[in-house]
Amino acid sequence: MTEIVTVHPTGISPADVLAVARRDATVRLDPAAVAAMAASRAVVDGIEAAGRPVYGVSTGFGALANTFVAPERRAELQHALIRSHAAGVGAPMPREVVRAMLLLRVRSLALGRSGVRPLLAEALVDLLNHGITPWVPEHGSLGASGDLAPLAHCALVLLGEGWVLGPDGERLDAAPALRAAGLAPVELAAKEGLALINGTDGMLGMLLLAVHDAAHLFTMADVTAALAIEAMLGSERPFLPELHAIRPHPGQAVSAANIHRLLQDSRVMDSHRDDLAHAVQDAYSMRCAPQVAGAARDTLEFVRTVAGRELRSVVDNPVVLPDGRVESTGNFHGAPLGFAADYLAIAAAEVGAIAERRVDRLLDVARNRDLPAFLSPDAGVNSGLMIAQYTAAGIVAENRRLAAPASVDSLPTSGMQEDHVSMGWAATKKLRTVLENLTSLLAVELLAGVRGLQLRAPLVPSPAGRAAVAALAPVAGPPGPDVFLAPVLAAARDVVAGPDLRAAVERELGPLG
Repeated sequence: MTEIVTVHPTGISPADVLAVARRDATVRLDPAAVAAMAASRAVVDGIEAAGRPVYGVSTGFGALANTFVAPERRAELQHALIRSHAAGVGAPMPREVVRAMLLLRVRSLALGRSGVRPLLAEALVDLLNHGITPWVPEHGSLGASGDLAPLAHCALVLLGEGWVLGPDGERLDAAPALRAAGLAPVELAAKEGLALINGTDGMLGMLLLAVHDAAHLFTMADVTAALAIEAMLGSERPFLPELHAIRPHPGQAVSAANIHRLLQDSRVMDSHRDDLAHAVQDAYSMRCAPQVAGAARDTLEFVRTVAGRELRSVVDNPVVLPDGRVESTGNFHGAPLGFAADYLAIAAAEVGAIAERRVDRLLDVARNRDLPAFLSPDAGVNSGLMIAQYTAAGIVAENRRLAAPASVDSLPTSGMQEDHVSMGWAATKKLRTVLENLTSLLAVELLAGVRGLQLRAPLVPSPAGRAAVAALAPVAGPPGPDVFLAPVLAAARDVVAGPDLRAAVERELGPLG
C-alpha cells in the first residue's frame, strides 16, 4: 500500500519527513494549504500593483536591499537570484537529505506566509513524487539567510536548469529529467525565487533525521554496554532503580533500567554474584554507563523539542502576515538548530567514547577478568580484536574533533549586511557524521561483547546476549583463528543500525526505553 503524506497549512510531523526522505512516500497538498498560499499571493500581487518598495519583491537582496527593481524586471530578478545563489561546491548531499529539504520547503510555503502561487509548492511536490532529486553540493550554506545555496540548487531544477542525481548517484542535467517525467519548467513571479531559498530546510531536515537515528543508537548503546558488562563479569547492582531515583535525571533512569533488565536471566551473571573476592566496584566505563547515556538521552529530548518547534515555524523573509502586512524577519537564522546539533554531537561523541573504553577493557588480559588477551583463544599467533580497538580509538578521536561546535564560527558576508551567520548547516552535517561514527563504535563493542560471551561458555548468557550471538555468529563464527575482520565489523554495523537485534531483545524483555 502506498504511503501518503499530506501537507497541511498547519504543517507536517517528524514522521512525515522520515516517510518521504527514506521511504519515498507520496506527497499531497491539502486543499486548505492551497487556499492559504493563494490568499498570501493576493497580498503580494497587491503590493506589485501599488508599486510599494518591499524587500525581495521590488528590491534587490542582501546588501542590495536598497536597490529598486523596475516591475518589468522583477521576474528576471527572481531567476537571477536562483542562478547566482546556486553556487555550492563539493560532493552531492545524500538523497534522503535533499528529499527532506524539498518536503520542508513545501511545508514552509504551505503555511501561507510566503506570498507565492500554489503552483510553486505543487512543482516541488512533483519533483518528490517523480523521484527527481536535485544535485545539492555539500558546501555553500552558512545557515543564514537559511540554507541559501543548497535550496537554490533545488530551485534551479524547477527552472529546468542545474543538475539532478542519477539512479547510480551520477550527476545529470535537470532539463531532460523533467521532460522524461512529463514536467515543465516553472516561470517565477515576484518574490517567488526568494521564497524558494530563504529557510532552514536543509539543516532542519538533517536534524530531524539525526534525532530519529540518535534515539535508536542511544538504546543500542545500552544493549552493547550490557553485553560488555556481562562479558566482563560486571555487577548489575549499580543499575538498581533506587540508586537512580536519588539522582532524578530522566534519561539516566531509563538507561539504567534498560541495562538492569538486559543483565537478568544470565548464568554468566549468576556465576560471580556470591563471589566475595570479586571486585567491589566496577570501572567507571561500566558503572557509569547510564550516567553518560542518560545525559545523552536528555540532550536528545532538548534537541527533539527544538526541531519540533522549527517544524511549526515560518522561516521565510519577508513574510506575509494575516493582516496583510509584509514584514522583514530574521527567522531564517539557524542558531536554534546549530546550537542543538552541536549539543547532540557532543553527547553522541561521549556515548561512543565510553563504549570504546569498555572495548579496551574487554581486550586487556589484565582487566577483563580471565578472558584471553584481545579475546583470542590463541593470542600471539593471533591478534584477535586488537586492531578493531585501534579502529574504535581512531573514530573516537575523529568524533572529538567533530564535537567542536560549528555554531560559534560565524563569518560576515554580503558586504556586512549579513554580519552574523549560524553555521547551522555545518553543525547538522557533522552531527550526521558523528552518528555514523557512533554506529561503528557500537558495532565494535557489539562484536567484543559477543566474543567475550562466547568465551564464557558453557555459561549461558542473558536473552540479549543470546540474541546478539545469534545475530553475529553467521558471519563472525566462534572464537578461533583470526579471520578477515572488516566484513565482520560491517555486519556488526548493520546489526547496530538495523531493527532486528533490538526487536529480538524486546520480544524477550518487552520494550526498551
